[in-house]
Amino acid sequence: MIVHVMRRAVAAAVGPVFVATEDRAIADAVVAAGGKAIMTGSHENGTSRIHAALAKAASDADVVVNLQGDLPDIASATIRAVLDPLNDSAVSIATAAAMARPEDRDNPNVVKIAATDAGPKRLRCLYFSRATIPTGDGPLWHHIGLYAYRRDALEHYMRLPPSPLEIRERLEQLRALEAGMRIDAAVVDAVPISVDTPHDLMRARQALATG
Repeated sequence: MIVHVMRRAVAAAVGPVFVATEDRAIADAVVAAGGKAIMTGSHENGTSRIHAALAKAASDADVVVNLQGDLPDIASATIRAVLDPLNDSAVSIATAAAMARPEDRDNPNVVKIAATDAGPKRLRCLYFSRATIPTGDGPLWHHIGLYAYRRDALEHYMRLPPSPLEIRERLEQLRALEAGMRIDAAVVDAVPISVDTPHDLMRARQALATG
Protein backbone atom coordinates (compact mmCIF):
# COMPACT_ATOMS: atom_id res chain seq x y z
CA MET A 1 0.00 0.00 0.00
CA ILE A 2 2.77 2.44 0.90
CA VAL A 3 4.55 1.73 -2.37
CA HIS A 4 1.36 2.76 -4.19
CA VAL A 5 1.32 6.02 -2.20
CA MET A 6 5.01 6.60 -2.91
CA ARG A 7 4.45 6.19 -6.66
CA ARG A 8 1.57 8.69 -6.59
CA ALA A 9 3.86 11.16 -4.79
CA VAL A 10 6.62 10.67 -7.35
CA ALA A 11 4.13 11.19 -10.19
CA ALA A 12 3.02 14.48 -8.60
CA ALA A 13 6.53 15.81 -9.35
CA VAL A 14 6.61 18.44 -6.61
CA GLY A 15 10.00 17.47 -5.14
CA PRO A 16 12.10 14.62 -3.77
CA VAL A 17 10.06 11.81 -2.18
CA PHE A 18 11.08 9.95 0.98
CA VAL A 19 9.13 7.39 2.98
CA ALA A 20 9.59 8.03 6.71
CA THR A 21 9.01 4.93 8.82
CA GLU A 22 9.99 3.13 12.01
CA ASP A 23 9.34 -0.27 10.40
CA ARG A 24 12.29 -1.95 8.71
CA ALA A 25 9.98 -4.15 6.60
CA ILE A 26 8.33 -1.03 5.15
CA ALA A 27 11.71 0.55 4.45
CA ASP A 28 12.92 -2.60 2.72
CA ALA A 29 9.76 -2.75 0.56
CA VAL A 30 10.20 0.90 -0.45
CA VAL A 31 13.85 0.42 -1.41
CA ALA A 32 12.99 -2.76 -3.33
CA ALA A 33 10.46 -0.72 -5.31
CA GLY A 34 13.08 1.86 -6.19
CA GLY A 35 12.18 4.43 -3.53
CA LYS A 36 14.04 6.14 -0.73
CA ALA A 37 13.29 5.40 2.93
CA ILE A 38 14.32 7.16 6.14
CA MET A 39 14.18 5.32 9.47
CA THR A 40 12.82 7.66 12.13
CA GLY A 41 12.04 5.62 15.22
CA SER A 42 8.70 5.94 17.05
CA HIS A 43 6.79 9.25 16.95
CA GLU A 44 3.58 10.61 18.44
CA ASN A 45 2.16 11.69 15.07
CA GLY A 46 2.97 12.15 11.41
CA THR A 47 4.11 15.74 11.85
CA SER A 48 6.73 14.73 14.37
CA ARG A 49 7.87 11.94 12.07
CA ILE A 50 8.36 14.16 9.02
CA HIS A 51 10.22 16.70 11.16
CA ALA A 52 12.68 13.99 12.16
CA ALA A 53 12.94 12.73 8.58
CA LEU A 54 13.62 16.23 7.30
CA ALA A 55 16.57 16.55 9.67
CA LYS A 56 17.96 13.19 8.55
CA ALA A 57 17.53 14.10 4.90
CA ALA A 58 19.55 17.30 5.49
CA SER A 59 17.05 19.10 3.28
CA ASP A 60 16.84 22.88 2.96
CA ALA A 61 13.29 22.75 1.52
CA ASP A 62 11.07 25.71 2.38
CA VAL A 63 7.90 23.59 2.09
CA VAL A 64 7.35 20.00 3.20
CA VAL A 65 4.40 17.83 2.15
CA ASN A 66 3.27 15.14 4.58
CA LEU A 67 1.40 12.42 2.69
CA GLN A 68 0.01 9.60 4.83
CA GLY A 69 0.62 6.01 3.85
CA ASP A 70 -3.03 4.90 4.01
CA LEU A 71 -4.18 6.68 0.82
CA PRO A 72 -3.13 4.24 -1.93
CA ASP A 73 -5.28 5.69 -4.72
CA ILE A 74 -4.77 9.39 -4.02
CA ALA A 75 -4.61 11.44 -7.21
CA SER A 76 -1.28 13.07 -8.00
CA ALA A 77 -3.29 16.20 -8.85
CA THR A 78 -4.51 16.31 -5.25
CA ILE A 79 -0.92 16.23 -4.00
CA ARG A 80 -0.05 19.14 -6.28
CA ALA A 81 -3.18 21.07 -5.29
CA VAL A 82 -2.28 21.03 -1.59
CA LEU A 83 0.51 23.50 -2.32
CA ASP A 84 -1.85 26.14 -3.75
CA PRO A 85 -3.04 27.69 -0.44
CA LEU A 86 0.57 28.46 0.48
CA ASN A 87 0.58 31.11 -2.26
CA ASP A 88 -1.14 33.20 0.44
CA SER A 89 1.53 34.32 2.91
CA ALA A 90 -1.02 34.30 5.76
CA VAL A 91 -1.40 30.50 5.51
CA SER A 92 0.96 28.42 7.65
CA ILE A 93 -0.28 24.93 6.78
CA ALA A 94 -2.25 23.71 3.77
CA THR A 95 -4.38 20.61 3.40
CA ALA A 96 -7.12 19.31 1.10
CA ALA A 97 -10.87 18.76 1.22
CA ALA A 98 -13.63 17.36 -0.96
CA MET A 99 -17.39 17.16 -0.68
CA ALA A 100 -18.33 14.36 1.71
CA ARG A 101 -20.39 11.44 0.46
CA PRO A 102 -23.67 10.59 2.26
CA GLU A 103 -22.10 7.46 3.76
CA ASP A 104 -19.29 9.55 5.27
CA ARG A 105 -21.61 11.81 7.25
CA ASP A 106 -21.65 9.83 10.50
CA ASN A 107 -18.43 7.86 10.03
CA PRO A 108 -15.93 8.78 12.78
CA ASN A 109 -13.05 7.62 10.58
CA VAL A 110 -13.90 10.43 8.16
CA VAL A 111 -12.71 13.75 9.56
CA LYS A 112 -14.95 16.68 8.73
CA ILE A 113 -14.01 20.37 8.45
CA ALA A 114 -15.94 23.42 9.57
CA ALA A 115 -14.67 26.10 7.20
CA THR A 116 -15.39 29.37 5.45
CA ASP A 117 -14.68 30.26 1.83
CA ALA A 118 -11.20 31.72 1.32
CA GLY A 119 -11.27 32.12 -2.46
CA PRO A 120 -11.80 29.94 -5.52
CA LYS A 121 -11.46 26.26 -4.60
CA ARG A 122 -10.08 27.15 -1.18
CA LEU A 123 -11.37 26.98 2.40
CA ARG A 124 -10.16 28.53 5.62
CA CYS A 125 -10.33 25.76 8.21
CA LEU A 126 -11.94 26.73 11.52
CA TYR A 127 -12.19 23.28 13.13
CA PHE A 128 -11.71 19.58 12.40
CA SER A 129 -13.78 16.83 14.00
CA ARG A 130 -14.71 13.18 13.72
CA ALA A 131 -18.26 14.33 14.48
CA THR A 132 -20.64 15.63 11.80
CA ILE A 133 -19.86 19.35 11.60
CA PRO A 134 -21.29 21.81 10.97
CA THR A 135 -24.94 20.94 11.56
CA GLY A 136 -27.76 22.31 9.42
CA ASP A 137 -28.04 22.68 5.68
CA GLY A 138 -25.01 23.24 3.51
CA PRO A 139 -21.90 21.46 2.27
CA LEU A 140 -20.11 18.88 4.40
CA TRP A 141 -16.37 18.79 3.83
CA HIS A 142 -14.37 15.56 3.95
CA HIS A 143 -10.81 16.21 5.14
CA ILE A 144 -8.13 14.48 3.06
CA GLY A 145 -5.16 13.57 5.24
CA LEU A 146 -2.21 15.33 3.68
CA TYR A 147 -0.51 18.57 4.67
CA ALA A 148 1.92 21.06 3.20
CA TYR A 149 3.91 22.92 5.85
CA ARG A 150 6.00 26.01 5.51
CA ARG A 151 9.35 25.11 7.07
CA ASP A 152 9.05 27.74 9.80
CA ALA A 153 5.47 26.62 10.56
CA LEU A 154 6.65 23.04 10.99
CA GLU A 155 9.37 24.17 13.38
CA HIS A 156 6.85 26.25 15.33
CA TYR A 157 4.41 23.34 15.54
CA MET A 158 7.12 21.11 16.98
CA ARG A 159 7.71 23.55 19.82
CA LEU A 160 4.04 23.44 20.86
CA PRO A 161 2.79 21.02 23.54
CA PRO A 162 -0.12 18.68 22.72
CA SER A 163 -3.33 20.70 23.01
CA PRO A 164 -6.58 19.79 24.81
CA LEU A 165 -8.70 19.55 21.65
CA GLU A 166 -5.99 17.62 19.81
CA ILE A 167 -6.00 15.05 22.61
CA ARG A 168 -9.79 14.93 22.82
CA GLU A 169 -10.40 14.51 19.07
CA ARG A 170 -7.17 12.60 18.34
CA LEU A 171 -6.42 15.03 15.50
CA GLU A 172 -2.94 16.51 15.41
CA GLN A 173 -3.91 19.51 13.26
CA LEU A 174 -5.96 20.94 16.12
CA ARG A 175 -2.73 21.72 17.95
CA ALA A 176 -1.91 24.21 15.20
CA LEU A 177 -5.38 25.78 15.19
CA GLU A 178 -5.44 26.14 18.97
CA ALA A 179 -2.11 27.96 18.75
CA GLY A 180 -3.52 30.43 16.22
CA MET A 181 -1.86 29.01 13.13
CA ARG A 182 -3.87 29.32 9.93
CA ILE A 183 -4.76 26.19 7.96
CA ASP A 184 -6.39 26.47 4.54
CA ALA A 185 -7.65 23.59 2.40
CA ALA A 186 -7.53 23.20 -1.36
CA VAL A 187 -10.89 21.92 -2.62
CA VAL A 188 -10.45 18.91 -4.90
CA ASP A 189 -12.91 16.69 -6.73
CA ALA A 190 -11.79 13.20 -5.71
CA VAL A 191 -11.95 11.62 -2.26
CA PRO A 192 -9.23 8.97 -2.04
CA ILE A 193 -9.83 5.73 -0.20
CA SER A 194 -8.43 5.99 3.32
CA VAL A 195 -7.64 2.50 4.61
CA ASP A 196 -8.87 2.50 8.21
CA THR A 197 -10.76 -0.81 8.32
CA PRO A 198 -10.66 -4.25 6.63
CA HIS A 199 -13.58 -3.13 4.46
CA ASP A 200 -11.55 -0.10 3.31
CA LEU A 201 -8.65 -2.41 2.43
CA MET A 202 -10.96 -4.53 0.28
CA ARG A 203 -12.24 -1.40 -1.51
CA ALA A 204 -8.68 -0.22 -2.11
CA ARG A 205 -7.63 -3.56 -3.57
CA GLN A 206 -10.61 -3.55 -5.91
CA ALA A 207 -9.97 0.05 -6.98
CA LEU A 208 -6.29 -0.54 -7.67
CA ALA A 209 -7.04 -3.76 -9.55
CA THR A 210 -9.44 -2.02 -11.89
CA GLY A 211 -7.81 1.43 -11.99
